[in-house]
This record gives sequence, C-alpha cells and structure tokens, in this order.
Amino acid sequence: MNGTGCFVTGTGTDVGKTVVTALLLRALRRDGLDAVSMKPVQTGAAPSPDGLRAQDLDVHRAAAGLPEATQAELALLSPYRYPEACSPHLAGRIAGAYPEIARIRAAAETLRAQHTAVLVEGAGGIMVPLDESHTMLDLMRALGYPVLLVAHAGLGTINHTLLSLDALRTAGLEVLGVVLCEPEPLPDDLVKQDNPYAISQFGQVPILGCVRHQPRVQPHQPPDFPWDAAMADFTGLGSILATLRPDGR
Repeated sequence: MNGTGCFVTGTGTDVGKTVVTALLLRALRRDGLDAVSMKPVQTGAAPSPDGLRAQDLDVHRAAAGLPEATQAELALLSPYRYPEACSPHLAGRIAGAYPEIARIRAAAETLRAQHTAVLVEGAGGIMVPLDESHTMLDLMRALGYPVLLVAHAGLGTINHTLLSLDALRTAGLEVLGVVLCEPEPLPDDLVKQDNPYAISQFGQVPILGCVRHQPRVQPHQPPDFPWDAAMADFTGLGSILATLRPDGR
C-alpha cells in the first residue's frame, strides 16, 4: 500500500488547524478509509503518567472515534513532543533536541505504507522555525503533500492568507484550498462576510468552508461535541475527500 497524504497548515497559531484536521479524519474514517493523522511536532505537550501526550492528536482521534494512541504509536504519529508552549525551534533548543525533518519524513512514509491516507497537522504557521535553519515550510516541501490552508475568519485575515498562499506556491506546493475558522465567536458583520470573497478573488483559490465557532475542543471531549455541525460548515469537504481517496472519486 502507498497511501495519499495531506498537510494541514495555518496562517498562524490557534486558527483552527486541529479542528479542521479532526473533521477530515472523521470524514475519511466514516467513508470507510483507513486514515490516520500525524502531529509531528507538538509543543505545549500535555504530561501524563506514561509520558508527554500530543493533545492535538488526541482531538483528531476522538473526533474519528479512535482510541488514544499508545506511546509506541506516538513514535510515528507524533515523534517530537515538547512541554514548552512555544515555537518548535525554541522548544527544541530548550530540550537540546530539535525536530529533524528526515525523521518526520521517515515516519510519514512508514504510515503511508500502512494506511490509505495520512493527514499531517503542522505547528503554528508556515514560516515557524523548526530549528536554527529550517522552517515548517521546509518540512512541507520535504513531504510534498498537497496543502490545505486554515485561516482566521476575522479582521486581518486577507493579508495573512494571501501572503501564506504566495509562500506555499513559491515553494512549489499544491494548494487544495482555504478553510476559514472562528476560534472565538465573531460578529456576523460585513468584514467576515466579505473575507471569503476577497481571499478567493485575490488569491485565486477555492474557499472550502467557513467553520463557525464551537465550544473549545479539548482531549476527551464528550460524545455530544457538535462535530457534525462543524462538518456542515466544511462545504468543500467532498473535494478534499476525492483527492485523498485512492480511486479519486
């Protein structure tokens, strides 16, 4: 087996990457595909009796109805976990061990050989440093997966999103589209209404959804978390699923 892959990145931190990745994994698993998600670099990792957890990965798996990954599974699904809530390069400097692109790529290739689809959630934004000379963009280029860009739905997002699209395209990466999210409640004003149109027009990119604010996602979210309501806002989900299905349908 040689599965497909998708990299979920964002215009910055806390824009909704984890929710969007969770929705994708939920949809793929519901579609009968053997999909898994990765969080290669988790900063601010949660302590547990068995070691540091990748809480973003826990959210993905909870949304998809999968059990928490074991520590052995985390070696592939989240090879770098740091307790400090900061940029990967700073967390790596503090720990004395930076994230290594080659190791992450090897883990992703192993997972692609075992599964139908692999979703990779980045840390922070596109240009976040991984070490003293490489950024998240270098990791995306090394993996070569098509990219889904997640952006904030509110004021200021046009500039951030267009600059991010330019960086991705200059690096030669395929951009599947943009998903706008509301990490916090936003007024339904003219700014929020116009942002998708402006980004689509100036960025020449499809807007694949505007995911409205939901109660903040945490690991072990109760079963009644409104994942299906969030999925309804992900209007371009079908086109992403078609990209990730082996038969392209």
